[in-house]
Amino acid sequence: MEQFKSDVEAVDFFNDRYKKLQAEIHKVIVGQDEVVKDVLISIFSNGHCLLVGVPGLAKTLLVNTIANTLGLTYNRIQFTPDLMPSDIIGTEILDESRQFRFVKGPLFANIILADEINRTPPKTQSALLEAMQEKTVTTAGKRYDLPKPFFVLATQNPIEQEGTYPLPEAQLDRFMFNVWLTYPKYQDELQVVKNTTSDYNVKLEKILGADEILYLQDLVRRVPVTDNVLEYAVKLAVKTRPNTADATAEVNKFLSWGAGPRASQYLVLGAKCHAIVSGKYSPDIEDVKAVAPAILRHRIVRNYKAEAEGISVEDLIAKLM
Repeated sequence: MEQFKSDVEAVDFFNDRYKKLQAEIHKVIVGQDEVVKDVLISIFSNGHCLLVGVPGLAKTLLVNTIANTLGLTYNRIQFTPDLMPSDIIGTEILDESRQFRFVKGPLFANIILADEINRTPPKTQSALLEAMQEKTVTTAGKRYDLPKPFFVLATQNPIEQEGTYPLPEAQLDRFMFNVWLTYPKYQDELQVVKNTTSDYNVKLEKILGADEILYLQDLVRRVPVTDNVLEYAVKLAVKTRPNTADATAEVNKFLSWGAGPRASQYLVLGAKCHAIVSGKYSPDIEDVKAVAPAILRHRIVRNYKAEAEGISVEDLIAKLM
């Protein structure tokens, strides 16, 4: 990794590489600008991302494209009801010398695509918890470090709930962002169909490597943040907790559970990274607002009143902001 004279110079380098990354990704992914931005922010903030959308919206293609432009190792794990923890972590085998040897599973890569993560039972889902939080896996009493950087990008289908296992709150909380993918615009879909029904072929260039990503993750943490922005981010998370001193009337009426301290941490980290990719050297309140919906939507739980009155999580977050 090249050395910079100052963090300001490093931020300019980050901003330049981010624009090149976007341009490279959009050679394959048409539209979905906000989704691409959120996934990249989660990567540079050293967080995990949950992509929620109906089939056919290029969730898998997006993750594959990002892995190629970042020059990272990538494994896709298709989550199914019969998947066992050893299928993703790895298992010990008896080799020719009659010694037990650990064979690493697909979890040992920089980017993991956990495809349809809610299709596997909680026992297998929980195997991801240690990996996502500690960046290690433990098997047969031994701990193994996962490669750095390490990200889990999971996909989930929101409409088909038969044969699925809802993710536990503890695991949902490990995801920095919950990103909703919507149908493409007409012009975007027209371009997608043109590209995919012809001999259009793209060769992606590697924009960043593993060492550069690790350096930029440290850079994000060094970005200065003013007290008023820090206070706004923490207050936003605190206000989501019903029956507490800072809770609003809507929160007490419509929420049964609010966001924990991890939301406050991610709001600040996400705002710092959003500021850099927007060409700023320090985040302001608008940067916190930009990342807040994707960070808070899976951390607050509506009660039956909200569901009965058609009050969505997005409505409540917008009122809090």
